[in-house]
Amino acid sequence: MKLFRFGPDGHEHPGVLLPDGRHIDVTHFGGDFDEIFFETDGPARLAHWLTAHAPHCPDIPADSRFGPCIKRPSKIICVGLNYAKHAAETGATPPAEPILFFKATTSLCGPNDNVVIPKKSLKTDWEVELAVVIGKRASYVELDEALDHVAGYAVLNDYSEREFQLERGGQWDKGKGCDTFAPLGPYLVTADEVPDPNALGLWLCVNDEKLQDSDTNDMIFNVKTLVSYISQFMTLLPGDVISTGTPSGVGMGFKPPRYLKPGDVVTLGIEGLGEQKQMAVGYQ
Repeated sequence: MKLFRFGPDGHEHPGVLLPDGRHIDVTHFGGDFDEIFFETDGPARLAHWLTAHAPHCPDIPADSRFGPCIKRPSKIICVGLNYAKHAAETGATPPAEPILFFKATTSLCGPNDNVVIPKKSLKTDWEVELAVVIGKRASYVELDEALDHVAGYAVLNDYSEREFQLERGGQWDKGKGCDTFAPLGPYLVTADEVPDPNALGLWLCVNDEKLQDSDTNDMIFNVKTLVSYISQFMTLLPGDVISTGTPSGVGMGFKPPRYLKPGDVVTLGIEGLGEQKQMAVGYQ
């Protein structure tokens, strides 16, 4: 299934994209796409409910806003320098173990919402990434069982303010958690529709110029390795998001570096998971 959420910011409703292309409102199923939904085998329950109710669900209005495809998770865990070519463009040595950091849950926004360049920012950058959504609690998970804990996959743009991240001391989180810095969606595509998450093309354009164009097979640590590894350090709850790193082509990798300015338009997508579009606007 392809799950999505639609409606005004903070007042989204759950929806499903059917195989025939209809975007339907499934509010009457009950509940949102949140921790409780995933913890109680929500995707399977919803699929069963749809067999009887899909024909009677209303289509969503054509001009509906897409919200983040899941309701605010308990945490967003990100992986740094996880593509070999991206590590090379930054001049970094490929990591021996996954580099982990967090994005604030308040950075979540819809896939087509504006990205707000933070106050005093001069180095706002882009990063197309594959997001993994956890489907059931994971703690000390073995490698061969890791994918059993995945509910599905989505597109995430890991926006980053490079000065805040790298020049202001401390950890990377300062440049990662700004409002609107985690557009997620449009869809959560359930794991049964993604046979191999490490064989997906992904791309990103700024003002129609393709700057990132790669494949998830360039990951240094693949999806099942990341789920297992992270679960050794913290419990992953249903609905948690792991953003798995970005390929080469980020702004700071160019010579000279290239960063977003108001009016720039960023488009991005991942094979089979959908596309996003954001306009950069200045902080007001």
